Amino acid sequence: MVTTAAYKLLSSVFSTSISLFSKINITHRNCEKSFNVDIYDNEYHYFRIVWTTGTEMLKTRKVAGRGDAISSHYAFGQLEDDTIIKHRLLTRTTTTRGEPPLKKLQKKFTSFALEIEKDADNSNDCERLAKAFLQELTTFELPLLKSKAVIDANLREKENFNELKAEINRQIIQAEDDIEDLKKQLEESKVERQHKEECETIRKLIAMQPPRSETQRFLTDLEKEIALLEAENISGSRTLELRKKQFALLLHVVDELQNTIEEEPRSLMEEMRNAMEDHKNGVEDASCGPDAMAVD
Repeated sequence: MVTTAAYKLLSSVFSTSISLFSKINITHRNCEKSFNVDIYDNEYHYFRIVWTTGTEMLKTRKVAGRGDAISSHYAFGQLEDDTIIKHRLLTRTTTTRGEPPLKKLQKKFTSFALEIEKDADNSNDCERLAKAFLQELTTFELPLLKSKAVIDANLREKENFNELKAEINRQIIQAEDDIEDLKKQLEESKVERQHKEECETIRKLIAMQPPRSETQRFLTDLEKEIALLEAENISGSRTLELRKKQFALLLHVVDELQNTIEEEPRSLMEEMRNAMEDHKNGVEDASCGPDAMAVD
């Protein structure tokens, strides 16, 4: 059957180009009426070529890989920028002018597929178109290899940046620790400087004072003066005690004298009274004497 032969020829053609991509699947479906050619590279599903025999209907469509979504229009909005860039990278379209590489590859495959559908003996043309398709596929592979090299370089650079980031983070942590240590040293230096300033102030005050020998001589003189004053104090205390005793004795004598002075008038009065009484008694005795003598 022509379709079976076409399937075998397609399988042989794509099997020779398996080195270009990591995976190429050819699926025969719809009762041998069409084929699906799925091309993969590094787990990305690039595009699918659907070839329907008999009706000469051939179309391709790009299939997103690993969560990539392709919008149906190319509006250059902010949300569609990433999608457009991914689409251009996957289809290898670098400019809006000219024919995209994927479309060229599609045309080569279309020419080859239409040629093998013919019933005529055209093996030479099929071989020529197959070689042209493989050449175009090889040309399409070169940017992929370049992109793969760029990706590998970016991955290595990313690893280097990660190592550099880890080293910078380590240096940052070390710098923070050093800053903390320096802060502690600064506080200690401030305290030490304050102590030095206080010592300098005390030193200046000490320098303003007289020499030790002079101070010692002055202290010796003061001690001698203090000893002399203490001796004078003791002598004065003794003199004061003596004066206190003498004054007490004087007061006692004065008191005695005052008592004596107060008692003298009374004594004189008593003596005078006694004298008068004696005189009176004498007179009486004198008057009584002749009578007594007469009686006798």
